[in-house]
Amino acid sequence: MEADAYTALPNRRPATAVAHDWVTTVDHKQIGILYIVASCFFLTLGGLEALLMRLQLWMPDLEIVSPQTFNQLFTMHGTTMIFFVVMPVEAGMANYLVPLMIGARDMAFPRLNAFGFWMFLFGGFLLYFSYFGAMGLYGAGSAPDIGWYAYAPLTSPAFSRGNSTDYWLLGTMISGVGSVSFAVNMIATIITMRAPGMRLSMMPLFAWMILVTSGLIVFAFPPFTAAEIMMLFDRHLGAHFFDTQAGGDGLLWQHLFWFFGHPEVYILALPAFGIVSEVIPVFSRKVIFGYASMVAATVSIGFIAMGVWAHHMFTVGMSSTIDLFFSAATFLIAVPTGIKMFNWTATLYGGRIRLTVPMLFSLGFLSLFLIGGLTGIMLAIVPMDWQLSDSYFLIGHFHFVAFGGIFFAVMSAYYYWYPKAIGRKMNRKLGLWHFWLQFIGFNLTFIPMHFSGILGMPRRVYTYKAGVGLEFWNQVTTVGAIITGISLLFFIVNLWYSYFYGEEAGDDPWNAWTLEWATTSPPPAYNFEELPVVKSRRPLWDLKHPDDPDWKHE
Repeated sequence: MEADAYTALPNRRPATAVAHDWVTTVDHKQIGILYIVASCFFLTLGGLEALLMRLQLWMPDLEIVSPQTFNQLFTMHGTTMIFFVVMPVEAGMANYLVPLMIGARDMAFPRLNAFGFWMFLFGGFLLYFSYFGAMGLYGAGSAPDIGWYAYAPLTSPAFSRGNSTDYWLLGTMISGVGSVSFAVNMIATIITMRAPGMRLSMMPLFAWMILVTSGLIVFAFPPFTAAEIMMLFDRHLGAHFFDTQAGGDGLLWQHLFWFFGHPEVYILALPAFGIVSEVIPVFSRKVIFGYASMVAATVSIGFIAMGVWAHHMFTVGMSSTIDLFFSAATFLIAVPTGIKMFNWTATLYGGRIRLTVPMLFSLGFLSLFLIGGLTGIMLAIVPMDWQLSDSYFLIGHFHFVAFGGIFFAVMSAYYYWYPKAIGRKMNRKLGLWHFWLQFIGFNLTFIPMHFSGILGMPRRVYTYKAGVGLEFWNQVTTVGAIITGISLLFFIVNLWYSYFYGEEAGDDPWNAWTLEWATTSPPPAYNFEELPVVKSRRPLWDLKHPDDPDWKHE
């Protein structure tokens, strides 16, 4: 009977067979989509946690959630957004796009690629399982409440009873193994599997950014994993690495954490730089300005990012010489970042700009990341950092970089490459609603945080007293957060609507120049019927304009 039913519907496969294909896949494109879908799931959780915090801070002395729950909310929100939203969505885009961009049929190690994804997902599920099982035999579940920095001695058994901190350590450690697997695989793929003729100096800038990002992951994650193992030893085996009273050093955790934590900012930011470096030239109808300097700036950022970790620690009492060194190093990293800003602006200058939705998000990235970068320079000034460290000013600055910069670029990527993955364009009207609501909501949320921080509001605070001038700024922030949440609803509706009813995209809907647009939308299992031969940085331009190819001028 069942066989007859399937005979009547020859193109419809059982859901179990489809699910089996997805969970056992080693195809880089499907793994990329799995990363992106999983990050959307965690984004929903992290976004709801943020909204709950903002509602709690709407008025002075509110008690919508308890202080303990508030501590758990900001811990889970920060950890989720860093490790389980931004990193995986960019890893997903890299998985999907890099092999296509460099003219490869798949990743160098397809099974390692799948292993990396499942390790990331298991780490995320383990972190959230703490809500059910963290206290173990001691009672009901409890999420970690140690902040996403997990500073010692707050994480010691004396101050963190039960097992919630262990879930944080194990969840982030396991997902970190997945990240290193991704990075090693990506380096091997880019180095060894480029299309015939594609020298490193011809690679798309997105691939360059992913290559440097992968190098940062390989160097930054192992020290963090070692620190987490040391922390587990402290908690369960009687070690005292971070126990100052027993001869250990609490600051050692901060050094090890930030040796990972600061490069992590660029692990998140560099793929965003790569995205806008692909989008802006296409919608300006110009070659990217200063390709060589963009690559040099990226590599420079990679090196300098490994040497500025202690600028997060100006207030812990290091010597003035060390403060001066890390302050200067932080100023130095502004130079290659400034080169990138200049080159993107120079690419726009004189271009035939098309204000498509992906272009709007890239322009939003430029303006918001610039503000985040400038406030970062302010915090690199040691006396100013002493005044503003651990205040809401810092929260505003960080979100201008991570949300205003990186998240806007990620949204640009969604709208730009969705037609390649699905075969249909995303709806423009819904996209415009999404962009403007997100842009307005974002600014209403995070600009006031700078003022509340200057007025003295500390970060992670559960509530505040009336009459100290913080009500207005917190209420504007909460309204902005709600508008931002609504904007994401437009995005989700757009994803669904465009999947079924979007305009047919064709193979190259934006008249772009990189190799992913040379194959069908969506691409076939092995990407290209024949591996393309590359002669310049814009292989599709060469194909479309054989009378004036780029390789004659490069």
